[in-house]
Amino acid sequence: MNVFNDYSRYYDLLYQDKDYEAETSYIIDLINKYHKNTRDILELGCGTGKHASILAQNNFKIHGIDLSRQMLEIANQKSNPNTSFAFGDVRSYRINKKFDCVISLFHVASYQNTNEDLDNFFSTANEHLKSNGIFIFDAWYGPAVLTQLPESRSKTLENNQLKITRNAFSEVDFNENIVKVNYEIDIFDKINNLHHKLTETHNMRYLFLNEVKMLAKKHHFDLIDYHQFLTQQHASKESWGVCFILKKI
Repeated sequence: MNVFNDYSRYYDLLYQDKDYEAETSYIIDLINKYHKNTRDILELGCGTGKHASILAQNNFKIHGIDLSRQMLEIANQKSNPNTSFAFGDVRSYRINKKFDCVISLFHVASYQNTNEDLDNFFSTANEHLKSNGIFIFDAWYGPAVLTQLPESRSKTLENNQLKITRNAFSEVDFNENIVKVNYEIDIFDKINNLHHKLTETHNMRYLFLNEVKMLAKKHHFDLIDYHQFLTQQHASKESWGVCFILKKI
């Protein structure tokens, strides 16, 4: 079962404090800097479609895919004439269309746990890009993960109907470059006075610069920029999330 299937019902509430407007503005700035004539965008791992919706409002035409049908149901509720969504695996999805830009946000790359997964992820991006098109993605950055190490975290959010508490406990598999994030989620239904509990494990691969360079070369990309996600500061051991910008050659 897809790890996000149960999660999807509460996803937007859990991330209601995430600044999608700022993140999308940042992506638009990168597009304008590196491929200013971009019109058509493919999003690999679109989730509930929040980035796509804002991009569409800024006159981009965006096609998003996701492996969670439940997420896509929510995304389709946000749809407008500039968006379309489809069920698909970022490792194997194919459509008979080339795009100016491929994006993959919120660490979708880090959900590609094996070398084969990453290889296929890059292949999907390459297959759907026009010549000189750009591929923008973010991932957990190895130097920061190994320096800071994951900590246990707790987060509580609520609305008029629900109160959700999510506790995260992580362990690092240093041999496989994977952080296993174990979630315990308590959902309190205020209206019916009921509790529901979920447990999930999200396996997150952290990447190193040389890995990305190797994959870029193999799949005919130039790595043209990389930096801390959103802030654009130099990628370092302080940068848990790093954005990579590649150009198809």
